[in-house]
Amino acid sequence: MTSLEWDEGLMRQAEELCRAAHECARRGWVPATAGNFSFRDAGSGRIFITASGLDKGAITPDDLLEIDGGCRVVAGAGKPSAETSLHGVIYGRMPEAMAIFHVHSIWNTLLSDRFAAEGAVPLEGYEVLKALAGVATHEHREMVPILENSQEYVGLARELEAALKKHTGAHGVLLRRHGLYTWGESIAGARRHLEALEFLFEVEGRRLMAELR
Repeated sequence: MTSLEWDEGLMRQAEELCRAAHECARRGWVPATAGNFSFRDAGSGRIFITASGLDKGAITPDDLLEIDGGCRVVAGAGKPSAETSLHGVIYGRMPEAMAIFHVHSIWNTLLSDRFAAEGAVPLEGYEVLKALAGVATHEHREMVPILENSQEYVGLARELEAALKKHTGAHGVLLRRHGLYTWGESIAGARRHLEALEFLFEVEGRRLMAELR
């Protein structure tokens, strides 16, 4: 396996991705070694993703792997996550996606189970929805599709592709009792979507809890 080669622009993006991962760890969204993060360079099309089994609160650019369009590792040290293929589906289906964040927060895990029978978490009427790309009003109804979690990633990748085809305007996808995938037109855009969706999941979760009292 060859070592990673960074030019100035790629290093800047790699460092930005690591800072975002550190922030997610600080907020408790990637407990233990959970989660994975990637970015695609707009100029070269090269894709870089975090290696498996690492504390996301301490990763550096040296902990990234370069993968090709088939999600095969072409450079870097470490083991690729079993979920690398899901990043590949998102990049392949959504040409505008330049970064993908996958986190395991308490609220997204709970809501992915609560709304599993409905097939999606509905989010509407909240001002923060306007933080999502292309959304101009709080009256927007965001449907975050939910897929059953599986360790059989070939099948799961096919299900993800079908969900993205069905929910063309979605900004994220949930795996039941597992976590959230979200993406953006840049690393900053993916981080914005993540923060907005996690805020909305917590608001919805707390609202549902209040209704049960």
